[in-house]
Amino acid sequence: MKDTTLSPAVAERLAALAQLGRVMILVGQGSTWPGHACGLAEEEYEQLDATVRRAHLLNGWFTEENVRHAFTCWGESLNTEALAQWASAYPELMRARDPRTVGLILAGNIPVVGLHDLLCVWMCGHRARVKCSSQDPALLPALFDVLDRFSPGATDRIVFQTGKLGAVDAVIATGSDNTARYFEHYFGHLPRIVRKSRMSVAVLDGTETPEELAALGEDIFRYFGLGCRNVSRLHLPMDFDLDRFFTAIYPWNAIVHHNKYGNNYDYTRALWLLDGVTFLENGFVLMREDPALASPVAAVHYARYDAPSQVAMSLTAEADRIQCIVGHGHLPFGTAQRPGLADYADGVDTLRFLLDLP
Repeated sequence: MKDTTLSPAVAERLAALAQLGRVMILVGQGSTWPGHACGLAEEEYEQLDATVRRAHLLNGWFTEENVRHAFTCWGESLNTEALAQWASAYPELMRARDPRTVGLILAGNIPVVGLHDLLCVWMCGHRARVKCSSQDPALLPALFDVLDRFSPGATDRIVFQTGKLGAVDAVIATGSDNTARYFEHYFGHLPRIVRKSRMSVAVLDGTETPEELAALGEDIFRYFGLGCRNVSRLHLPMDFDLDRFFTAIYPWNAIVHHNKYGNNYDYTRALWLLDGVTFLENGFVLMREDPALASPVAAVHYARYDAPSQVAMSLTAEADRIQCIVGHGHLPFGTAQRPGLADYADGVDTLRFLLDLP
């Protein structure tokens, strides 16, 4: 039987992450400074909150609502029980190791999307050289400044930089299919995780309740559909009435008033009209019957099926391009953007990769 007793160093890191999670929930909920019990002075707390409020100035997609939502979801994941369960699956965490320098090239499509990678490096006791996306340059440094209050020295091992990574022992890089080819070439001599573009799908069987279809709206529209865990294609039974879907997602109608989303909606609608594409619309999302996984912003593809076996074959064939699946027998509706600590991107165990570095 493996000994999963936490070492003092690991226990201290988990406690710091749990405290960070509590702060993220408070900020995510828009709460005023609750007092020193949160672990931060009022000025420190206000500084983090101000970073959240200013995020949209650096990236128009990062509305305050979405950034606070991301903070809340992450805060809920960083609870004491979940952290202990996550760490207990890796007895190697309890052993001392020579620290390695890991280069992180982060995406910036949704708020704090690179936080999980960075926390994995920190949990292993490694050092990190972090190249944040120009679309999300401030949130992660602000969070690690807070973590340093709970675990002094945390920021000593984390360097955020805008230039080249410099000398590193391993790399975790996230980007498009095109940048992934560059990463593979440039870092081919190093241990690495290179992530490409992935999309997510929903499989409906026709028995979904109005509440489940409404929750599907969260999977589609949260972060304006820009995340790899956002649903971009629906699999529908032949007799599924799309009016049920349109009725259920109507509470998201105001999304079209966001200028970037609205511009994408208008552009794609005009393009499809010019190209003679057959599509459905409801004023804030376009629906096109198309087997392609990737859909434009403000649009969702759908595919009809006769038998579940058809869907199973399609999903198997595209497994290396699908991030997650929503539906009965898969992820519950409304949870695609709430991954747990062990829900690793692309199904590659990041913590295991880091622990096994030579």
